[in-house]
Amino acid sequence: MEGKIVFGPVPSRRLGQSLGINNIPPKICSYSCLYCQIGRTKNFSTERKAFYPVEKILDEVSKTLERLKEKKERIDFLTFVPDGEPTLDTNLGKEIEGLKKLTDIKIAVITNASLLWREDVRHDLKEADLVSLKADVAGNKEAWEKINRPASELDYDAILEGVKKFSAVFKGKLLTETLLVKGINDGEKDIRNTAEFLSGIKPAVAFIGIPTRPPAEKWVMPPDEEKITAAYRIFTEYGLNTELITGGVTGSFGFTGNAENDLLNIVSVHPMSTGQVEDFLKKAGGSWDIMAKLLKEKKIKEIVYLNQKYYLKNFSK
Repeated sequence: MEGKIVFGPVPSRRLGQSLGINNIPPKICSYSCLYCQIGRTKNFSTERKAFYPVEKILDEVSKTLERLKEKKERIDFLTFVPDGEPTLDTNLGKEIEGLKKLTDIKIAVITNASLLWREDVRHDLKEADLVSLKADVAGNKEAWEKINRPASELDYDAILEGVKKFSAVFKGKLLTETLLVKGINDGEKDIRNTAEFLSGIKPAVAFIGIPTRPPAEKWVMPPDEEKITAAYRIFTEYGLNTELITGGVTGSFGFTGNAENDLLNIVSVHPMSTGQVEDFLKKAGGSWDIMAKLLKEKKIKEIVYLNQKYYLKNFSK
């Protein structure tokens, strides 16, 4: 389907209006996180390989930017945020280099940090303008395994050391995101251990998040408000510039010209609430009939989480 590598723009709590680059086929990842909004990992991998030709990615980004410019859509970042772990793509460095020649829009990579023990991964990521690292728990291997359900060959201590090495050489903007899951990593000891580790790598912003979209496991729940408040207080005690992301994303999804394609591309990596779909269709000049058709064809499925309906691409179709 046309445009399946590039999606959005999507409103992002961290990046403003972000045009997503889906450089990994679904769902190839080194983790199978409990809270992943795309579902369980079907294809575990820790080995890097090329998934798409560099030229194909650059061409799709270029054409999408042209369409968005015609529609006067603002883009703040080109963001590698795929259906799996973006650093599994051995062409990532070449793609970042090519995009910088193509446009002056900043480049971001959202990574789970599991491959930062590899020198080649750190080298590729150095060229990005912004890198966001997943840091759910430090100092508790058991909690790390419970939340992330990592590929068996990954070494927890090596990953933490890789994060330290990367943060020491990265010249761009470094962000971290710690997502708290009720009963697993929301205790004071785990939060203090994580805050202490993050204080050593000095992110520009340390985000604390909670599950707000349908997770891979239905029983996953956000912590109580007291635990979230305590986490914020502890992070700030360690000198971290801390922000909470505990609500839904505000802002509008971009429209490139084909509402059906746009919807499929967005929900392949970013579940949309009923209200977000309605706002998008209004912007695109379409009706709910488009969504009804995609649901009938089973290309999109409906999920209910925390009493809210969400729409996600049906990867089994």
